[in-house]
Amino acid sequence: MKKLILSAVLGFTLAPAFLAGEAQAQSASPTVYGLQVEEFERRFGDEKERVNVWNADAFIGDDELRFRWRGAGEYDDRRNRFEKLDNDFLAQVPVSDFFDAKAGVRFSTPNGKNQDRNYALIGVTGLAPQWFEVDLDLFYSDKNNLSASLDAEYELLITNKLILTPSLGLNFAFSNDNEIELKSGFSSVEAGARLSYDVVDRMISPYVGVVYEGKLGNTADLLKKEGEDYESWFATVGLKMVF
Repeated sequence: MKKLILSAVLGFTLAPAFLAGEAQAQSASPTVYGLQVEEFERRFGDEKERVNVWNADAFIGDDELRFRWRGAGEYDDRRNRFEKLDNDFLAQVPVSDFFDAKAGVRFSTPNGKNQDRNYALIGVTGLAPQWFEVDLDLFYSDKNNLSASLDAEYELLITNKLILTPSLGLNFAFSNDNEIELKSGFSSVEAGARLSYDVVDRMISPYVGVVYEGKLGNTADLLKKEGEDYESWFATVGLKMVF
């Protein structure tokens, strides 16, 4: 089974490069690269939690093929541990004017309890109607579990420099993974709203906001039985950066 998973991972990772090879040979588009830190923030919880959160994305490539790294994490000062740590390595190719397909691998510590998970992933990313930024991913873990995530956000310009960004993240599990306290069905949600101000032409933007994190369905029921927190509200202050 591990060989099967490894083959799937390699296939998912190399397929976009193979499909883009012919297009690259016919194109001389320049190589570009960049780094975007979408969230670099400190959260203050309703039960005196203090959590450091980051969400970053780096890429290199051209119009036909890009390689990406996505990193996200949460570190709880009170518990002195990571609540979440994800690193994705992806290949990405365009499939329409507004959407790209992506494939790769994720290395994850889902709930900070030393139960690491490795995933093959495929997905799409781009602009949905009304200019919503959307990321949809499907994951297959080294424990033979299938799951999915949907992230969406929208930038509402109040002025040219003052921007309100509501966001929503949903996670769904197709089967149970008891070692990481994950049950089938909708498992978690994160919703937020951040008000940012562009200091340096969209390159540096401090912000304040509010975030809700909650477990859902059977996963929430499990945490309730174990006497653990299953939802929290946070005030947040942070910085967006683009390089």
